[in-house]
Amino acid sequence: MKLMVVSLGCDKNLVDTEMMMGQLAGREFFSDKKQTCGFSLEFTDDEEEAEIIIVNTCCFINDAKEESVDTILAMAEWKKTGNCKVLIVTGCMAQRYRLEIIEEIPEVDAVVGTSSYDRICEVLERVLAGEKHNVFEELERLPDNSKKRLVTTGGHYAYQKIAEGCDKCCTYCIIPKIRGKFRSYPIESLVLQAQKLAADGVKELLLVAQETTLYGKDLYGEKSLHRLLRELCKIEGLVWIRILYCYPEEIDDELIKVIKEEPKICHYLDMPIQHADDEVLRRMGRRTNQADLRAVIEKLRREIPDIALRTTLIAGFPGETDKAHEELLAFVDEMEFDRLGCFAYSAEEDTPAFSFPNQVDDAVKENWRDEIMELQQEISMDKSKERIGKTYRVMIEGRVAGENAYVGRTYMDAPNVDGYIFVNTDEELMTGDFVPVKVTGALEYDLIGEIDYESAK
Repeated sequence: MKLMVVSLGCDKNLVDTEMMMGQLAGREFFSDKKQTCGFSLEFTDDEEEAEIIIVNTCCFINDAKEESVDTILAMAEWKKTGNCKVLIVTGCMAQRYRLEIIEEIPEVDAVVGTSSYDRICEVLERVLAGEKHNVFEELERLPDNSKKRLVTTGGHYAYQKIAEGCDKCCTYCIIPKIRGKFRSYPIESLVLQAQKLAADGVKELLLVAQETTLYGKDLYGEKSLHRLLRELCKIEGLVWIRILYCYPEEIDDELIKVIKEEPKICHYLDMPIQHADDEVLRRMGRRTNQADLRAVIEKLRREIPDIALRTTLIAGFPGETDKAHEELLAFVDEMEFDRLGCFAYSAEEDTPAFSFPNQVDDAVKENWRDEIMELQQEISMDKSKERIGKTYRVMIEGRVAGENAYVGRTYMDAPNVDGYIFVNTDEELMTGDFVPVKVTGALEYDLIGEIDYESAK
C-alpha cells in the first residue's frame, strides 16, 4: 500500500515524523484478521495515489494551526473521493484538539498524541483491522528513540532531538501543555542514535529541543549539554555539530568552553530572546532582563569572537507600548545579531497571555514586526559586505539548475532558516561536500563566492 506522510511545523516535529516513517518502512502489515494478506508500505508524495495518509500537525501559533486544519480537511477529502483508505492525525494539534478532531472530522481513523508517536505501527495495525484507535499516553512518557529512523533532509544533515517538553511556562506558549514537562534522553541513547546517523552519511548534526541548554538536569542533577557535546564530537564522520534553541539564562561557562575547544562544534548559537524591554519580558514570563541579555551576548562575543548569533523576537505582546517597541528596535540596532527572525504575537487560548488586558491591534503588531525585519535587513546587508574577501568552509546543498553554480551553507547558516552562499564553479560537486569558498559578492541575506583552495592551505 502507498503511504503519504505530511509533516508540518518545526524541526522537532520533523524528527517525530522521521521516527514514524522509519518504523513503518519495511514493516509488514495485514489487511485482514486472518493475516493472510500481508503487504509492506511504499512512500509517495502524491495524495491522489496515497492509500494511507498520516498528517503530523503543529499548532504553536495561529498560522500553524490554520495550516494544520486545512491540511487535515484536504486529506479528508481524499478519504471520501480518492484512494485513501486510512487517515491518521498525529502531533501537537492532535494532542491539543483531539476531541474536536475525533468528533468533527469522521474521516480521521486515528488520533495520536505527542508522547505516543513511537506506537504508530500498532495504531496502523488496529486501524487496518477495522478499529478507530486513538492513543494519548501520559505527557511525561518519553517516546522510544532507539527505533529505526528515516531521514528526510537529504542525508547530509539531520536534526537530533535531545529532550522532550519544557518547564519554562512562558505566558504566551502552549508547548508545556501539549508536550509535557522537560525530559532528557540519556547520553548513551543519543550517542548511539548519532552514530547510526553518521554511518548513514550524515555530516552535520543539529541538536534541537524546546530548550537545549537545560539538557540533562532532570537526569543527572546538573546541566549536561557540554558532556553530551564532548561525546558527540568523538563520532567519526560528523563534521559539524550545531546547537539550536538555547535559552540565554542557561548558557554557562561549561557550554562556552566546549564550543571553543571542540572543532566540530559550529561557532553558531541560536538564542531566542523574544524581546528586550524589561516589562515586556516580565509579562512574558521570561527569566532574563535586558542587562542579562547584554551580559551573555558580550561574553559570547568576547570568548568566541567569530560566533554567529541568531535570535527570534515577538512583536506586539499584550501591553507592549510604542516606547517598549522603540526600546526593542534600539537593542536590535546596537546588538547587530547575525541572524534574526520576528513574529507578530499570536494569542493562543489556554495560555495566560491570551486573557491579558491591552491586546495589541493586529495591524500594529504586523507593522512593528515589519519595522524590526527592515532594520535587520540593513544589519544583515552590512554584515554580508564585511565578509567579502574572506574564505569559509562551505557545505554544498545542491546545484543551481541550468548554471555552473551550487548552493551551500557556511557555519553561520542553519538549514531552512538562515542564508546561503552561491558558489560559482565548473567543478563537479556533490551534496554534502565541504569546499573552501572565498566571498566575492554580498546580498541582503546571502553571499556569492568561488572555490579558493589557495586560501585554505
